[in-house]
Amino acid sequence: MPLAVCATPIGNLEDVTLRVLSELAEADVVLCEDTRHTRKLLDRHGIQARVLSYHRHNEAKRTAELLPRLEAGERIALVSDSGLPGISDPGSRLVAAALEAGLEVTVLPGPSAVETALVASGLVGEDGYQFLGFFPRGERALLALGEELARRPWPVVAFESPQRLAGSLAVLARVVPDRPAAVCRELTKRFEEVARGTVSELAGRFEGGAKGEVTVVLGAGVAERDEAGAVAAVAELLDAGVPRRQAAELVARLTGVARNRLYKTSL
Repeated sequence: MPLAVCATPIGNLEDVTLRVLSELAEADVVLCEDTRHTRKLLDRHGIQARVLSYHRHNEAKRTAELLPRLEAGERIALVSDSGLPGISDPGSRLVAAALEAGLEVTVLPGPSAVETALVASGLVGEDGYQFLGFFPRGERALLALGEELARRPWPVVAFESPQRLAGSLAVLARVVPDRPAAVCRELTKRFEEVARGTVSELAGRFEGGAKGEVTVVLGAGVAERDEAGAVAAVAELLDAGVPRRQAAELVARLTGVARNRLYKTSL
């Protein structure tokens, strides 16, 4: 039997797929990041299954233990606390080991905080997006990331802990203050919140911190040619008699180019 990698709800327990429920019910063992957390899902849907912990602290040991069981034909399902295992969650090590051993691996898709946040943010681009995992820790690393992101003309999605959210947004606001963004909190849960605005505005809004699971979306950056076009647009508005500050603010909203940059460039 193949190793079944199963996506589970990111919040609302009703978001699990029928295929995943069937696989969990038929599995000889369900590997869980947190057995207590997964037991809630199983109990909610009336599934009696044997569970076994599989998390980042025992991943290497468990992988060595589980390969012989997979080779013997045991039916094993892998889940994480939410979303798809292997995406910023344990699982990739077991999948890689199974494939290297010539074993079959099947993935049962389902809920994803990344795509859910991206669509909810309203910042989906036509040229794809980039998922960063968790934001890097440390001011220097975040500043470097912000400078790099400023040159990327596509949306970026990242996870962040509620304890570090305020600090991360404050640092990013020093580099890309006017970049459109969204902070998506507690997605699909009772107190779901999607806060939209510029990075600077969101840094102010969440300076006191946040609660729950957080996914951050940064809108598309602006390529150099787009910035040149934005500067030209400001110049045209000035020629038409629009006040400089108003022209810079209007073009910034339409293009994503920093308002202060447009204002200074037009002087």
